[in-house]
Amino acid sequence: MSNLAIELHWQRAEPDFKPGKYSAEHVVRYNNQYEVQVDAAADWGGKPENTNPEQALASALSSCHMMTFLALSAKAGWPVASYHDYAEAHLGKNAKGQMSVTRIDLHPVVRFDTGFNVDEAALAEMQDRAHRYCFIANTLADSVEINIL
Repeated sequence: MSNLAIELHWQRAEPDFKPGKYSAEHVVRYNNQYEVQVDAAADWGGKPENTNPEQALASALSSCHMMTFLALSAKAGWPVASYHDYAEAHLGKNAKGQMSVTRIDLHPVVRFDTGFNVDEAALAEMQDRAHRYCFIANTLADSVEINIL
């Protein structure tokens, strides 16, 4: 099976470790090669230029949905030329009253090779199938509302 692991490293930079007085900025390394600066969301004191875990979750869902859509489209003979998505995670309180990512909205835009067209109903059905087969969507299914707009 593929390597599904990451490495995470955080090092305190402040002299004292007190609530609200330390940085959560850290590095996540993928495949022992690619590093991403991660922090809390800006609303929670993080640096806005860094990725935050909520964005990473939206990214994982968006990527998984796209890869599933592409696989299904290739099987169906649909010549996808490009795929773009704007994914947005929303925070709120879950059923237990805890802060949580309660909803992720995907906004996929698919373009096909010149001369190929599908109607809106067929495209919506393919997006629905991609959602049903996406590993990440299935992982989140019981706790996060996912909308494909």
